[in-house]
Amino acid sequence: MKLDGVELRWVEMPLRSPFRTSFGTQTVRQLLLLRAVADEGEGWGECVAMSEPVYSSEYQEGCADVLRRYLVPALTGEVDGISVVPRLKKYYGHRMAKAALEMAVLDAELRARGVSFGRELGATRDRVPCGVSVGIMNSIPELLDAVGGYLGEGYVRIKLKIEPGWDVEPVRAVRERFGDEVLLQVDANTAYALADARHLARLDPFDLLLIEQPLDEEELLAHAELAKVVQTPICLDESITSASSAADAIRLGACQIVNIKPGRVGGYLEARRIHDVCAANNIAAWCGGMLETGIGRAANVALAALPGCTLPGDTSASDRYYKLDVTEPFVLDDGHLTVPAGPGLGVTPLPEALEEVTVKTEWIPLA
Repeated sequence: MKLDGVELRWVEMPLRSPFRTSFGTQTVRQLLLLRAVADEGEGWGECVAMSEPVYSSEYQEGCADVLRRYLVPALTGEVDGISVVPRLKKYYGHRMAKAALEMAVLDAELRARGVSFGRELGATRDRVPCGVSVGIMNSIPELLDAVGGYLGEGYVRIKLKIEPGWDVEPVRAVRERFGDEVLLQVDANTAYALADARHLARLDPFDLLLIEQPLDEEELLAHAELAKVVQTPICLDESITSASSAADAIRLGACQIVNIKPGRVGGYLEARRIHDVCAANNIAAWCGGMLETGIGRAANVALAALPGCTLPGDTSASDRYYKLDVTEPFVLDDGHLTVPAGPGLGVTPLPEALEEVTVKTEWIPLA
């Protein structure tokens, strides 16, 4: 197909409650949505970069700039989803921007072909179990109330954000209140150093599913050393940027589990390759989340339905974060979300909802 152009749309999504991690607190999620308009229809993409470069080196305005100046103009002539990344290869980095553009083009192509995102990726399930990510709280009673609420809603796995000073005691409190049967894991977002290994080993008695990204993203060897000290499986998130980096991390013994985030790795097709690497090495994988709208959530649910995604992902229902989503909301059903079966992403933005959260738009022509 041939692209006429790509619309960039800045949106601001107020969160139901503040979401705190080791790198900051969010009260509003700022996102960049893409609408690829082609001769055969249109498709949507979502750029998960944050407004500031605190999770990764990418940030919203930087993504908009590289899309405007380099990435979108590179897609002249005939294009399809699988050709996007090779066409953009000469531009170094900018994986989140590339992922959003690939997603929009792939959505447009699949809608035209009448094929769902899940089918294209190789999904084997029509519904997926859902976990929920619980941010750092002001107090343990507040944390216990939040966890109790999510369990009451039916979430099948709880992930606690941790940082130095908020780790062992919150985990202990959750275990004591809700018991050993709750699937529980923690996420450090690179907040620790290898010198903290003995301290992190204090989490071992709590039978956690995993410790996610405890050390800096570039410290693969340090993660391998940490894995010799702690019994809890190490899961890598920020360190995994491609199928190649996943293979290296597995070979080094730096992780026993991988969190796959399509935006972080450059797109859903690369995410599928990481899934395949994990499956070939008997490494558990799961789909992470970046507080996506219903657009990104639809694609994530499709990824989470692949056979090698054996752990519940951060594919929470829409109302976990937002009172109003830009698509029909994803609703939890007995701890699961349904994988959209319609063409492409299987969801379409609701015009009124989209307009309500839109800050500005920009059209990048290709014709």
